[in-house]
Amino acid sequence: MRGGTVAVIGGSIAGCAVAAALARAGAGQVVVLERTSGRLEDRGVGLCVHDERAVELRASGALPEGIAAHPLRRRRWVVRDAAEGPGGRLIWQQPFPFHSYHWGLLWRGLRESVPAAVVYRQGEAVTAVEPAGTGAGAGAAEGKGDRARVRLAGGSVERYDLVVGADGYRSVVRAALCADSRPHYAGYVCWRGNVDAARLGELGGLADPFPDAVTTVCFRGGTCVVYRIPGPGGPRVNWVLYAAPPQDGRLRLDDPTSFPPGALTPGLAEHLDALLEREFPPYWRRVLALTDPADTFVQPIYDLEATHTAGGRLLLAGDAAGVVRPHNTSGAAKALQDATALADGWRRSDSFEELLDGYHRARGAAGRELVALARRLGRAQVERTPAWAAMDGDGMAAWWRGQLDGAPGIGGRAMAP
Repeated sequence: MRGGTVAVIGGSIAGCAVAAALARAGAGQVVVLERTSGRLEDRGVGLCVHDERAVELRASGALPEGIAAHPLRRRRWVVRDAAEGPGGRLIWQQPFPFHSYHWGLLWRGLRESVPAAVVYRQGEAVTAVEPAGTGAGAGAAEGKGDRARVRLAGGSVERYDLVVGADGYRSVVRAALCADSRPHYAGYVCWRGNVDAARLGELGGLADPFPDAVTTVCFRGGTCVVYRIPGPGGPRVNWVLYAAPPQDGRLRLDDPTSFPPGALTPGLAEHLDALLEREFPPYWRRVLALTDPADTFVQPIYDLEATHTAGGRLLLAGDAAGVVRPHNTSGAAKALQDATALADGWRRSDSFEELLDGYHRARGAAGRELVALARRLGRAQVERTPAWAAMDGDGMAAWWRGQLDGAPGIGGRAMAP
């Protein structure tokens, strides 16, 4: 197809990728509506992309060249064991062919790749979206009944041939397309933080012993992954700790971003300190303890499967289409694959109906598969953890295969040709 008007709701990673992909594919006018009026919040959170997905996405143009990334090669699983020293005991090691990214640096690279012809409007909060063909009234008589409508916070309404929801887990586009699809709390949270890697020198002889590895600290009722990421001011150490929340009502679990950086209360900080003291090998406890409270936050874990990813001139991409627990290490790659699939469909399709149908068949199934795998990973690594200290390499390998249940691995699958 050529021409057409497209509104992309949300200007974060998925939104920038979609806008750039559609502009390159031949969309006539692409408008990004981003509710944040200033610079998007940069939490310094790390994320990873599988090396094979990165090759695929660079070839499609979805992942621009030149964005800082740190190579990772292996994943180490360790348990606390005083006899093995401060770093704990290694119970298993597996290949981990990924590169890690800093959220802010990845977003900036994607934002800079958006063609100048795309109109990127900040401070434009979208309050509601209506699919094409609903409530058209006079609009249909004016020839506008086949366009979706976007209502802005100021009260104005804009019409587009296609509206893409890249607006995350609270997506207003998803609410219009499939209101029954909502995030479900998984029963546990993740604590996130990051620290300047130069501070590892404060820890003495074990400073930065595994720069090419993700280290997974295993304990009863949870796990914690620790790995390097690039940062605006130099390398950083990123960590994500999964565990049950405090049982005293200190966390409000109806919002996946309840406690952003800087909002960690003294009580929650004490809970985290006690968990680290009780469960972690001393070295890894000290690594996490280097993190400034301003760089620490708590995120309840949710997942979501959208019953529909496209219809009525509405389409969902990234977390708006499906929220996958982070264990699968696939969120960024999935968003960029969604953008790639949408652009490919745009080039092949002769109508919006054909475009929407093809996108839903391709990406709906992919999203459901990712959600299912991440649920299995979460149950095995947090909800129903094994007796880690009794595990050996063969036992860990069998345990891992059970989680995959036939999937080739984590990080997402290659896109179908």
